[in-house]
Amino acid sequence: MDDSTAEFQYVTGQARPGFAALFAQFEDENLRALWGRTWRLDLPYGAHTRQTFDLCLARDEPIGTVIYFHAGYWQSRDKAQFRFLAPALNDAGYNVAMVNYPLCPDVTLPQLTTCVRDVVAAVSEALPRAQHDVPLIVSGHSAGGHLSIELALSQDTDTPKGKRIAGIVAISGIYDLAPLVQTSLNDKLRLDDSLAQMCSPASRVKQHMPPAVFLVGGTETPEFLRQSREMSGAWSDSGNVSCYWPVDAEDHFSVLSQLRAPDGLFLTALRKLNCP
Repeated sequence: MDDSTAEFQYVTGQARPGFAALFAQFEDENLRALWGRTWRLDLPYGAHTRQTFDLCLARDEPIGTVIYFHAGYWQSRDKAQFRFLAPALNDAGYNVAMVNYPLCPDVTLPQLTTCVRDVVAAVSEALPRAQHDVPLIVSGHSAGGHLSIELALSQDTDTPKGKRIAGIVAISGIYDLAPLVQTSLNDKLRLDDSLAQMCSPASRVKQHMPPAVFLVGGTETPEFLRQSREMSGAWSDSGNVSCYWPVDAEDHFSVLSQLRAPDGLFLTALRKLNCP
């Protein structure tokens, strides 16, 4: 296939031979992540059956709460597939909320991005009252990176302190959705040019946003690298603190291996944000 096509850049060109083995390893770690930790599973944050989150509570007084949105191009995957990311954060003193959300085409993408706004209040209310004011960091991978930015953009300076996002770690996200109109992904997304523009946070960056780190695997396709690079630039051009971080030798999913390690990239990214 022509590597200049959107289909290659966003679908076939992102595939790697090692994905199956990597996800098998992640699945083993997902099971181990449940051992010896305090989890509250499938807590609701809305009426849809997929509006749920799993909450892993810090053992001691937390230094922050990470809200994480999974990958899947807004049309597949589940929070349970990414629990392996929680232990390193949990051991460092963070509560971790792994979030599910309704999928396209069961809902439209604008409906999806609107409904995830309710998770902030639900996560806060699920925590002990003494933890309601701990810093909230929102994160996500691929489609989840897009949702983390959309969630931040839905807030403003009037958002109450206990529900205000303090920092963002966006991983291999898509922030300009226009190229997806010409891909097979659009069979379920059902975007036209106008809707793709409306759903693109790259065109709606504003001032007074939290600091953000835009991580991306260094061997991902040029379009994925562009997405994170230009989003980081738009963030900083609007007067916000931003860091563009291509991770050498990592692809779209192997980059998650670097995030899950004790003192790995996730915790390093949080330090870049000056979050606790």
